[in-house]
Amino acid sequence: MFGLGVTELLVILAIVLLIFGPKRLKSIGSDLGSAIKGFRKAVTEEESTTPASDDPKVIEGELSTQQKNETKQDTNV
Repeated sequence: MFGLGVTELLVILAIVLLIFGPKRLKSIGSDLGSAIKGFRKAVTEEESTTPASDDPKVIEGELSTQQKNETKQDTNV
């Protein structure tokens, strides 16, 4: 089965540290954290600004059920 043990993870971490260096690795982590935070904020704002309407969308040229009922009441009077 596929699995990474502690030894494999340490070897990968050491190679990444040698390639990028500690300063660059810190900035990569910081940038990644900022990106994730911004994405979460955008998703949360999008959910809060989206109107949660229970009414279905009305297609142009068609009357909604409420408009049909109002029209019937107007003609019955």
